[in-house]
Amino acid sequence: MFGEELKYAREAAGYVQEDVGKLLHCDRTVVSRTEGGKRKPSIEEVEELDRLYGTGDLLKRLYGRVDWDAEIEHPDWFQSHVDMEAEALAVRAYEVAVMNGLLQCREYAQAVFAVSDAAGKPDVIEERTAARLARQRRFLDAEGPFLLVILDESAIRTVFGGPRVMRRQMEHLLAVVELPNVVIQVVPFSRRPAVGNTSTVLLEMPDGRTSVYSESLDRGHSNDDPATVARHRRSYDLLHGEALSVADSLALIADALEGFSNDEERARRDRLAKEQLQRRQRGQLHRGGPRIPRPRPRA
Repeated sequence: MFGEELKYAREAAGYVQEDVGKLLHCDRTVVSRTEGGKRKPSIEEVEELDRLYGTGDLLKRLYGRVDWDAEIEHPDWFQSHVDMEAEALAVRAYEVAVMNGLLQCREYAQAVFAVSDAAGKPDVIEERTAARLARQRRFLDAEGPFLLVILDESAIRTVFGGPRVMRRQMEHLLAVVELPNVVIQVVPFSRRPAVGNTSTVLLEMPDGRTSVYSESLDRGHSNDDPATVARHRRSYDLLHGEALSVADSLALIADALEGFSNDEERARRDRLAKEQLQRRQRGQLHRGGPRIPRPRPRA
């Protein structure tokens, strides 16, 4: 996408690739590979192109939003959803038990993947975490697409990675909800309707279509059939009606944050007590060991 913007800016300024190569003192193929997305330019090159094309700092700002180091590979059944998500004008999601992927902090995502089929594979966990965080980039931006996530209370109570990770995740939720395009609401256990059993995502596309995405045990399913979308939209609207207000939802998340902070402190105290007990036991073992006779020097 960055390469396409470079090409558009060059053509709008009336240059051909050979011209740009000469002005930047490089071969035309360098310009071609950059516009084709096969080469990462330096920030200095991008700043020079902004001046050359008269684009202000547009290209530099776009450059800063590209995850240049990510090598993202999604499962085939998930790739179509990711492709549509990358173009969606709005996302409305409902999540049960696990935090929505667009709202997961790094530590939480790593903890989730650590109990998946990637368990014991650090490289795979890191790759999947990078892919998940890359998907968030356009949404966690003040000018990004609208993102409304309704969380079942189980999503903020189910522990992944221990109290410390959950505390970090609650802090992350309270931070991202400050963005004008992000809304988070919680359906408490006491108000969950019968329809709220499956995580669901509704994507509003630029062409006016709406696509629904949901997951079964081992794969995801996308569908834009109007009847199917209408059924899921109705269920989503019922869930939305049972959700707490934004203010009350944030209060519940803050309450969970306090609880996880207390849990972390208790875990820390338990850890210290256990270490002290072990040290004391080692000391007692040393003092209570058998006496070994040694020759005494004579006067």
